[in-house]
Amino acid sequence: MSEYIELYQQITGCTACGLSEGRTNAVPGEGSQDADIMFIGEAPGYYEDRDGRPFIGQAGKLLDEMLAKIGLDRKDVYVTNMVKCRPPKNRDPLLEELSSCAPYLDKQIEIISPRVIVCLGRFSFSKFFPGEAISKARGKPRDWRNIKIYPMYHPAAGLHNPGLKPAIEKDFRNLPALIEQVNQATQTEPAPEQALPKQLSMFE
Repeated sequence: MSEYIELYQQITGCTACGLSEGRTNAVPGEGSQDADIMFIGEAPGYYEDRDGRPFIGQAGKLLDEMLAKIGLDRKDVYVTNMVKCRPPKNRDPLLEELSSCAPYLDKQIEIISPRVIVCLGRFSFSKFFPGEAISKARGKPRDWRNIKIYPMYHPAAGLHNPGLKPAIEKDFRNLPALIEQVNQATQTEPAPEQALPKQLSMFE
């Protein structure tokens, strides 16, 4: 069994917090396991809970639309959430719920090994840079453990507040250039020096 499938099964059977009691389906995540880009949202909603898939409601349609505009498809990226089960009435995730799901997300990041993590909204961004406002940080990539973190508004914010949609579109348009920049930096990194083999002394 692959590491990814094992993790997937752990998430779908998880009972670590109270969210498991009210779920229809856990929503582990989906997409390419070799993706350069990982999108991390907040939590599943009604449709995601029903079908066990992330971002398939109205916010998901907007995400697909934005991806299409920059020549990407769902199969090219990986999409997941901070918590894997739907909070009641789509409320914000509680601290203990975020803590319970954190090891799963950490393992997903380890397995997928993305070059860029797009934080969709404040909860996702706070995982990497606690206490910073998404409104000030959005659209500005920064480094975290050799990964570029790229914060932007959650697509749902653009649905609730149409005035934010231009900012979301702008940040998406800048994503291909960021990926290219990261790829070029990776290609130009000097190869690690190989340790010279130790010569055995004739007296050893």
